[in-house]
Amino acid sequence: MKKKSVIAVLLTALVAAGGLLYFAHAHTLEKATAPAPPPAVPVVAGVVAQHDVPIYLSGVGTVIAYNTDIVRAQIQGQIVSINFTEGQTVHAGDLLAQIDPRPYQALIDQYTGNLERDQAQMINAQANLTRYTTLGEKGWATPQLLETQKAQVGQLQAAIKADQALIDAANVQLSFTRLTSPIDGVAGIRQIDVGNIISPSNTNGLVVVTQLDPISLIFTLPETVLPQIQQQQQQTKAPLAVLAYTQDNATLLDQGVLGLVNNEILQTTGSIQLKANFANKSRRLWPGQLVNARLLVDTRHNGLTIPAGAVQQGPTGPYVYAVNTDNTVAIRQVKVAQISDGQALIDSGLQANEQVVLDGQYKLQPGVHVAMLHGKAAQEEAAQDALQAPIP
Repeated sequence: MKKKSVIAVLLTALVAAGGLLYFAHAHTLEKATAPAPPPAVPVVAGVVAQHDVPIYLSGVGTVIAYNTDIVRAQIQGQIVSINFTEGQTVHAGDLLAQIDPRPYQALIDQYTGNLERDQAQMINAQANLTRYTTLGEKGWATPQLLETQKAQVGQLQAAIKADQALIDAANVQLSFTRLTSPIDGVAGIRQIDVGNIISPSNTNGLVVVTQLDPISLIFTLPETVLPQIQQQQQQTKAPLAVLAYTQDNATLLDQGVLGLVNNEILQTTGSIQLKANFANKSRRLWPGQLVNARLLVDTRHNGLTIPAGAVQQGPTGPYVYAVNTDNTVAIRQVKVAQISDGQALIDSGLQANEQVVLDGQYKLQPGVHVAMLHGKAAQEEAAQDALQAPIP
């Protein structure tokens, strides 16, 4: 009986030891098979900057010449010389073409001869009037003879004035044989060749001269911004700055000033027209060119900016991935005031010196750990993200 009890105790001990070994082994297996924490997601991050930010109103405009003149003939004649080349810079008064002056010079010679003839007759008539006056005082000449001689002198004086007027008019006509530039500018395409007859009826004229510096830009903005512009004009008491950019906003062409706001609103489009003037010394603005205009209306002091690529669009509006102190990310709703030159001006949602994700947002979820890349690695990551990011 005692032997059976000993055997039972031994069996119980073996079972207990086996159970302990089993649970210890199971716990070891569980620890061995537990999943490792996911690796940190590599991203490119940037810091929220704080500085003065200019506020622009953007619109599309067309460059127009400050002055444009069609050089036309005021008389008819044959062109004997062309004195400019197409595309040449010309100045006011420069000779552009010469009309045959000989017919008009001949008229001047004729009228000059008539003047000299009448002047000679006038001298003789004046001498006769002097003699007749002396004879009349002695009673040897009748009053009728004196009156006749005075009338002849007056007639010749009038003839001399008429001759001089004809000479002046012919000189004016002769000056019209010189086709000159009325303004400083650039000559366009020549419309007529040497040897052809030109006249005032030629609508195309000789050439178009266009003034390029200074130059103007007409652009439009929504009528809702008119009070803002007027308020800024009253505050600054000076012309507002206007920047002209290429259509892709990549290149600044020139900087000018606002000349005027048109005196009416375009009812069909609900917009206002504005005219800006530019010095255009480098001639990067060209008549007829379509450009993007930016009107500087304010400067936001201590404004917060981030690269525009950090801003994402979601169902509730724009947001960014902000990097927490423990290198996890969180979605932060933001309000964007403007995007200019690749920088987004933030009204609310961020603080200065916070870090936000610039590239790699499509791989993120709230709470994910991130590893921030720098330098060449950041450039490579940005390039890879550009290729792999989903098309919106």
